[in-house]
Amino acid sequence: MKKIVILSLVFLTLGIILGTKIYSATSSLENVFSEGTICYFLQEGVYSNEDIMQENTNSIKIKLHEQVDNKNYVYVGITKNIENAKKLKRIYLEKGYDIYIKEQHITNEEFLSNLTQFDLLLNSTNDTEEILKIMEVIFANYEEIIKKQ
Repeated sequence: MKKIVILSLVFLTLGIILGTKIYSATSSLENVFSEGTICYFLQEGVYSNEDIMQENTNSIKIKLHEQVDNKNYVYVGITKNIENAKKLKRIYLEKGYDIYIKEQHITNEEFLSNLTQFDLLLNSTNDTEEILKIMEVIFANYEEIIKKQ
């Protein structure tokens, strides 16, 4: 009888220790995944004056404008793939624009799933017009899903 009680206490203690370890491991994984997925935003510029922004970017047909803390950010591309970001950057450099690739974390799974599909299309072409059309759809998708949150 003593043997059964002692074994029960040992197994109970081991269960508590293992349960605590597993719980702490999974809660730390939640923090990693809650940060989101890295996406590359191709930034044309940041403007404090909206009129100057409009003037400087009026020849860029496909762009995304976001206002954060009274600053106007203009993006010409979003991708999860750094090679696609470099491809887009080359297109705008050839047109005379200085483009900066910025990393941002996105947590919206719907947008990330769509962006993965768009990245496959971007990988499959080098045609500038096709790339810009894909970017137009990505921006519309971003506006619909992310900005309406």
